[in-house]
Amino acid sequence: MYLTATESRALSRLFGLLAEDMAEREVRERVGYGLLDLLRADHFASYVWNEATQTFGGRVSLNMSEDNLGSYETYYQFHDPITHKLKQRRLPTLVTQVMPQKELMRTEFFNDFLARDKLHWGVNAYSYVGDRNIGDLRIWRGRNRDNFDSHTLELLRLIEPAFTGALQRASRLVLPASELLNMETTTLSPREIEVARMVSEGLTDKQIAQRLSVELSTVRTYLKRSFIKLGVQRRGGIAAAFSRTRRN
Repeated sequence: MYLTATESRALSRLFGLLAEDMAEREVRERVGYGLLDLLRADHFASYVWNEATQTFGGRVSLNMSEDNLGSYETYYQFHDPITHKLKQRRLPTLVTQVMPQKELMRTEFFNDFLARDKLHWGVNAYSYVGDRNIGDLRIWRGRNRDNFDSHTLELLRLIEPAFTGALQRASRLVLPASELLNMETTTLSPREIEVARMVSEGLTDKQIAQRLSVELSTVRTYLKRSFIKLGVQRRGGIAAAFSRTRRN
């Protein structure tokens, strides 16, 4: 498989972030940004299939209208001629592999949903654990662009196992309920919570890096994200938030 220098750099960034421990929504959002770059795409959305309700939920989206996606969730997902066919294939698939573009363009789904956000050429990928769909990737280009191709599918096949692994880690790497169920820390990824616990114990950045066997810069990246998510500016703010969680 031939990769351009730009693709190699974008893939390297994607695999790097997928090796991190992140919350489930963060995995899908950050992969979305990476795929827009790697695939020179215009729009991205990701959902998780709920088998009990037979609906897609947990939306993450980039460069798409919130109102339009709301209409998808309340109406168009139940009148969607392509997504379930794509999901059944499990492998990365071009929309045109399940429905010719001219036929899609005659549907209500295209004219009243996709076209409103200027979505034209699409490719989807789905992550499965056994028979359970744990997340998807929906990537689109506008009408004035070329369709995705077999090279796109090869790139997505490279990424999909790491994406699935990151989603699995996000579902497994959780603390006991007594340490998690309050407020602020539920917005942190499992590894960020782990770092917050060590900060609350008084460990330095260097000590945390040694305990986790990661670079010092990695610890500081986790702390920076935690500052933003918790709305604090100092390590003491993280420790205070974590301490409140433990008391509750």
